[in-house]
Amino acid sequence: MTITKTKTLRRRLSTTSAAGIILATSALALAQTPTDKSGYAPVNGLNLYYEIHGAGKPLILLHGGLGSTSLFHNLIPVFSKARQVIAVDLQAHGRTADIDRPITYEAMADDIAALMKYLNIAKADILGYSLGAGVALQTTIRHPELVGKLVVVSTAYKRDGWHTDVLAAMAQMGPAAAEQMKPSPIYKTYASVAPRPADWTTLVTKIADLLHKDYDWSQGVAAIKSPTMIVFGDADAVRPTHIVEFFGLLGGGKKDGGWDGSGIPNARLAILPGVTHYNILESPLLAQAVAPFLEIPPEGSK
Repeated sequence: MTITKTKTLRRRLSTTSAAGIILATSALALAQTPTDKSGYAPVNGLNLYYEIHGAGKPLILLHGGLGSTSLFHNLIPVFSKARQVIAVDLQAHGRTADIDRPITYEAMADDIAALMKYLNIAKADILGYSLGAGVALQTTIRHPELVGKLVVVSTAYKRDGWHTDVLAAMAQMGPAAAEQMKPSPIYKTYASVAPRPADWTTLVTKIADLLHKDYDWSQGVAAIKSPTMIVFGDADAVRPTHIVEFFGLLGGGKKDGGWDGSGIPNARLAILPGVTHYNILESPLLAQAVAPFLEIPPEGSK
C-alpha cells in the first residue's frame, strides 16, 4: 500500500470513528417502529418532529448526533408497554428540517422544553443517548422543573471526559466528512426521512462545529436534583475516571449504602459489560438496567 493510500485510509477511519462517537452505525438504525401518533411542533422557529408510543407517564427519548427516532427501535417497544414514550428528531436531524441557527445543546434543550409545553406535559422523565444525552442534561439544568427522572447514556459532562483518541477523531470532523459518510447507514437513514436530504453537508458541518467546542457542565450537573442514572459500556468512548467523577458530582459513591439501603444516593450508575459507545442502544442490558430505575416511585409517594 502506498503512503498516499495509507493516509487516505487513516483519514476515512478517523471520520468513521468521529461519526461513531455521535451515532451507533448499526444498519438496524434503519428499522422503523410503528407509532400511535406523530406530528410537528412549532417551537423556537423549528417544526420539531415527534412521535408518541403507548400511554402513561411521559418518557422523552433523545437520539444521538446524525441520528433520529429510529435509533430507539429496541427501547420503544419495551418502555411503551407502560409509558407514554415521546421520541423526538432534534434540530436538522431525521424529519426535523434545519433552521438558520447553530446546533447547540442549550438551544436543543430549550426546544424540548417548548415541545413539552406544546404537548401540555408538565413533567416528564428523559432518556438521552450521546448527543441526546447532552441535550437531556441541559434540559435538566436549564429547566429543572420539567424533569422527573433523568437517564444519561454514554456521554461526558465536559469535553475532556472523552478518550484522547476520540477527541482526535472529533477534531477530524468537518464538511469533507459528509461526502465520505454517504455510503454509510448513517446517511442512508438520514436520506430516507429528511425533508431536505441536500442539507446533509450542513448538518455534518454544524455537528463538527459542536464537537470542536470546549465545554464543562460540572456546576450544572452538581446542582441537579432530579433522580439521575448514568449508563456506560465497560468499553465506552468516555474515560472510566470521568465516569466515576460524573457519578460523584451527582452525589454517588460518597459512602456505604448500608445493609438496609438507607445510604443509597439519589443517583445510579450502570456499567454494561462487553458494551461500547457504538452498540449500547442495541444491547438488551440497557433496558434491563434502566427500567427498574424508572419504576422506582418518587420520594414521599405511597
